[in-house]
Amino acid sequence: MSHRVLIVDDSKLARMSVIRTLASLHADWDVKEASNADEAMQAVRDAQIDITLLDFNMPGRDGLELAGELRALQPSMPIAVVSANSQTAILARTEAAGAVFLPKPLSSADLERFLDDAASKLKPEGR
Repeated sequence: MSHRVLIVDDSKLARMSVIRTLASLHADWDVKEASNADEAMQAVRDAQIDITLLDFNMPGRDGLELAGELRALQPSMPIAVVSANSQTAILARTEAAGAVFLPKPLSSADLERFLDDAASKLKPEGR
């Protein structure tokens, strides 16, 4: 089943890297991109997003603030916060937001585990 994934990172290079890895794992999945929280919120309003991967450090609202906003719009959407910042406080906030923490640099194995788990939680009817 194909899913729509939103990649949110202020770094185009980071988005491209995640997209390349995601395509190698699930070539049939649709990918949307956003470079900040405002673009991400607009993307979620414009299209049914199934899964979201968020950078933690972004200008304006950080990934955890955005995760909270996304959770309010789509309570069951699988969300991962991707960051090199693995401080205890960040991990606790990620868990409190109902998101999964994935370390940067993002490995193919970590992404695959998250996507497989996320896909298993989505309803079979899809969008």
